[in-house]
Amino acid sequence: MNLESILAQYGDGSVLAMGGAVIGGLFGFFAQRTRFCLRGAVIEFWHRAFGEKLSVWLLAFSTGVVAVQALLLTHNLDVSTARQFAVRGSLSGALVGGLLFGAGMIMTRGCASRLLVLSANGNLRALLSGLVFAVTAQASLSGVLAPWRARVSEWWTVEAGQSRDLLALVGVGQWGGLVAGLVWMLAALYFSWRSPRHSVWVWLGAIGTGLMVAAAWWYGYWISTQSFEPIPIQGLTFSGPSAEWLMRVLASPAPGIGFNFGLLPGVFAGSFLGAWLGRDLKLEGFNDGYSMTRYIAGAMLMGFGAMLAGGCAVGAGMTGGAVFAVTAWLALLGMWGGAGLMDRLLDNRPGAVPAGPLVAPLARAT
Repeated sequence: MNLESILAQYGDGSVLAMGGAVIGGLFGFFAQRTRFCLRGAVIEFWHRAFGEKLSVWLLAFSTGVVAVQALLLTHNLDVSTARQFAVRGSLSGALVGGLLFGAGMIMTRGCASRLLVLSANGNLRALLSGLVFAVTAQASLSGVLAPWRARVSEWWTVEAGQSRDLLALVGVGQWGGLVAGLVWMLAALYFSWRSPRHSVWVWLGAIGTGLMVAAAWWYGYWISTQSFEPIPIQGLTFSGPSAEWLMRVLASPAPGIGFNFGLLPGVFAGSFLGAWLGRDLKLEGFNDGYSMTRYIAGAMLMGFGAMLAGGCAVGAGMTGGAVFAVTAWLALLGMWGGAGLMDRLLDNRPGAVPAGPLVAPLARAT
């Protein structure tokens, strides 16, 4: 049975959801086993401790860049109709949103994808933070916070098309993007080799995490080329799907079934499997009122920042970064800057009150 027959029998939405579940499951498993998280990488970077967390993130990111650029060069992917290029973008939203998201992920001790991964491991702090993140994201998309998001987004905009393509602006094309990805990959392997706990399995897991970014892009494009209905090309992200699942639970009629429908359950299941195999499953809660306040405030900053920036650490940072969207790179820079500043203000000043770790004691810290 070919793809056209499968689409005719089950429908585009169901086929997209099945792919989302598989890709999400693999992403969740790899991310759980490698402790993949932008927050940990940022802290190591700003503390000048180039170790395992930074190398894992950088290896996953560079793998995503190399794989996506290879797909584009071989004409197995076309992202010209994706929202990162097809509509007017907001540079102010990307920068301000990235700063807020980066600050928020320090306060919650994990980015949006990390919160979902840890929730599957039994971490109730991550679960509550993730719910607050989803509520705030939906409020920023079409609720009480939407006017504020729209106002900031209009400060500084960029037109659709090549004006949003960083590779086109600097004149290096897809080959330049591929070379840049390979350079970052070599840097990641170097930092990983220097780490006292370097492991080939961690390398493979980080590479697998990055490949899921490329797989999400490719799968959506592949289905769109075979479907009789127009299907928007999208990549891997967690802000939009979190808001969508919230409305699926609270509203009727629910949003239509698509890639996002299978993504979050897939990540949850994959992370649970990884935690079970690694004996990382453990129920955890808040230690005190300060920690709870910190996590809730951080989740709100991340929710608003993600919708303002056009995605989370994975959606804007990796998915958008892999196709070299200008707004994505600006958001990613904002996340690194906002996280470094918040880490300095909260956790590395004299007399700072540390927040409890967001991972089980048997697992390595984020």
